[in-house]
Order: sequence, then structure tokens, then C-alpha cells
Amino acid sequence: MPVSDQGVFQDRYSIIPRVLIFITKGREVLLLKGAPTKRLWANKYNGIGGHVEQGETILSAAYRELSEEAGIGNIDLNLCAIITIDIGGKNGIGMFVFKGSIKEGTAIELKPSVEGDLEWVHQFDMVSVPLVEDLPVLIPRVLAHRADQAPFYGQYSYSEGGVLQIRFITRPEGHSSDLRS
Repeated sequence: MPVSDQGVFQDRYSIIPRVLIFITKGREVLLLKGAPTKRLWANKYNGIGGHVEQGETILSAAYRELSEEAGIGNIDLNLCAIITIDIGGKNGIGMFVFKGSIKEGTAIELKPSVEGDLEWVHQFDMVSVPLVEDLPVLIPRVLAHRADQAPFYGQYSYSEGGVLQIRFITRPEGHSSDLRS
């Protein structure tokens, strides 16, 4: 199909693609504590990730972000979730969430960056660190996701008061086929 037939029009809803990666080592999760100078999520813990650049696939963007922010290159990543984030208006976010694991005992040098500091956080300690708003709900689902499962789907939206509303689904409403929950 030629470019002219792709149906991209300014008045249609558009998705900006992003990737989010969680790396585990045993019961620990590698999180990035946002630098105090960050405009968004300063001093809060988040996964590793960012925007998809022009010409990149979703997977190559995940590997690039993992390399840039954590210095990790040779690891298998599995797609766990596809989340649509409705921020109002004609643009939204399409977030592709990946998970990978590193064997316990594997040494990884955690280097600070302009994004913040990397830290291994034990799953049980996550309740005591300031996580980005959606992570208390998202991380348990990602950690429970198995590589042989289809990705789960989510929809984030905001109420008029700016409160984040999260909904996860494994199959579309009213759809009878099994999408492997």
C-alpha cells in the first residue's frame, strides 16, 4: 500500500509510541529513580524506557533504551503488555511493556545518568519507595506474565480531576475467542 493510502490525517486520533522495560534478577526489579532535576517523575521510581524514534521498531527501541539507560545489551525481552494512554485530545500514548531477566549472581555495573540512578528494588520493598503512579498496579501484572502468554492490554485515562484510571483486559469486551488470559 502506498504512503498516500495509509489514512493518516490530522483530525484522527494518533498514538505516540513508547517502550517501558522491567528487568528482574531473582525477586529484584531494576528501576530508575528519576533525577531530582527531571521535569517528569523527579525522585520517583520507574521502569527503563522512553520514546520510539523514527525508523525504529518497537523492539529495537526497547533494546536501545535498555542500552542507553542501563548499559544492558544482551538479554531476551518479552512483550508483556500493550497499553493505550488517553491523555485527551487527538493524541495519546501507545506504551509497549517488556520484561527480561538476568540470572542471580550476574554482575551489572549500575551507572547514574542524566535520567537518574538505577537501583535493584526487591519486590517486597516496592511498597516503601515512591513509584510512578501506575506502577503499583502494573508491576505485579508484568512480573506474573509468562513468556508463553499473549500480552495483556490496558487502557489508562484521566478523570476531569486528573486522577489516573487504569483498566486491564485480556480480551475485548463481547469477543468470544480466547486471547490467552
